[in-house]
Amino acid sequence: MIQTRICNVLGIQYPIALGGLGGGHTQPAMVAAVSEAGGFGALGCFQLEPDQVRDAALEIRRRTKKPFALNFLMFAFKEDSYAAALKEKPAGIALAWPRPEQDLKTYIDRAHDAGCKVTLMAGGVPEAERGASAGADIIIAQGTEAGGHVGWMATMTLTPMIVDAVAPIPVLSAGGIADGRGLAAALALGADGVLLGTRFMASNESPLHPNFKQAIIESNGHDTVLTEIPDIAAGIVWPGAMSRAKRNRFVERWAGREWVLRQHQAEVLAQIRAARKAGEADEAPLSFGQDAGLIKEILPVAEIVRRMATEAEEIISKRLPRFAK
Repeated sequence: MIQTRICNVLGIQYPIALGGLGGGHTQPAMVAAVSEAGGFGALGCFQLEPDQVRDAALEIRRRTKKPFALNFLMFAFKEDSYAAALKEKPAGIALAWPRPEQDLKTYIDRAHDAGCKVTLMAGGVPEAERGASAGADIIIAQGTEAGGHVGWMATMTLTPMIVDAVAPIPVLSAGGIADGRGLAAALALGADGVLLGTRFMASNESPLHPNFKQAIIESNGHDTVLTEIPDIAAGIVWPGAMSRAKRNRFVERWAGREWVLRQHQAEVLAQIRAARKAGEADEAPLSFGQDAGLIKEILPVAEIVRRMATEAEEIISKRLPRFAK
């Protein structure tokens, strides 16, 4: 069995974590399933009100007694919701995308005072160093291959750079990882585990509409694009990020016409919501990573975790030793 420092820090069986995935993409059922399988589930709390945070934490605990995290996007921080999360005392508070002027240490100290471990997602070395200096327990090195909001550096390069920069703080590698090969590679780069988004989105427990899950399965990994179109349509500005999404009819319709999209933002957003409800995968933004090309079937979360851990252990214990003479 693969055991790393992450397992000890978070009290989990496998060094496999679920990304926060805002926008309702992580519901309590999926979060609990990841934790129950031995990984580390995380609930995206973006735009949740305090009572919704409390209710979600209660529902996760109803489904599992194992550790999980509550995830917050710092640039869109809701103080009352963060306070509600700390009252729930989850095993972890996952932070991402702070603005330069935000006092990161204050938020981390408050989480520590509540007995929570803190992870901080970083798309570059400066952000990782900032998180380390502020007291984060774990840094997440997120490469540009990931789905949703990302920076510009690839996981293969970013992970060891951040590992070196924040040592001895443990690092989770994220972006482009969907199977045991990715986990084994992350460990070889110096990380202590991995964080997944796209792979868990294509699971039985994922709240995505079946048509959106099928779009991930059918992807060859080459059909995503970095774009601001989903954010313009949502009326949200992310600091220093682009969004990796499927290049579908919706994105192609507005590519090069972003100024028109801004004029009709409210109308388009209403159309997006209707398309998501109806499962029209070509008529709404669909965020997923380049690792979609590695995902061939929709599986239960527990099977995803088990296969990933088993495959990585086999690679490390059987395949790689053959190359060391």
